[in-house]
Amino acid sequence: MLATAVMINVIVAAALAAVDLADKVIGVPRAQVKWPNDLLIDGRKAAGILVESGSKPDGGLWLAIGLGINLASAPTSVERPATAFADHKPQNPLLPDEALSVLSSAFEHWRSIWMASGFAAIATAWTGRAYGLGQVCEVRLPDQTLTGIAEGLDGDGALRLRLSDGQERRITAGDVFFRKGQGDVVGH
Repeated sequence: MLATAVMINVIVAAALAAVDLADKVIGVPRAQVKWPNDLLIDGRKAAGILVESGSKPDGGLWLAIGLGINLASAPTSVERPATAFADHKPQNPLLPDEALSVLSSAFEHWRSIWMASGFAAIATAWTGRAYGLGQVCEVRLPDQTLTGIAEGLDGDGALRLRLSDGQERRITAGDVFFRKGQGDVVGH
């Protein structure tokens, strides 16, 4: 499997772990994932996921996963709306150690499903909590900006984007923005 596909697959597993954390904290399933690496609660960004990778001397791949989660507070001077878990359940806020415990267990759960049943099993779960599928979005790539309908994941986790001319474009990296309402953009 190519490094990019592995990274997207890991991001999907980590995003599902973050959804599990949000569900545990909030108590109701209000969290969604925006391709590929954002956790949204009620359409506002509550967490972001980064995966870095490189080649090992033996030719294998190393990965490092980082999750930035707004547990107690959210940044206020940001381009896109943000929220914190505490905004949705202010009583008994989750401590960082507790969040890490839930996340690590949930990530291992999703990683195990991925390893045992393949990416399709976690892609189905991700799709069930996806934000913006079937909606118009803008994808900003290094050399161009595309507009189309976000149709879902392909077999390795790339975003399938349906362009206005009917062509499908696979997106493996880029910033994705959805129009939530008049003048309101949810993005990377």
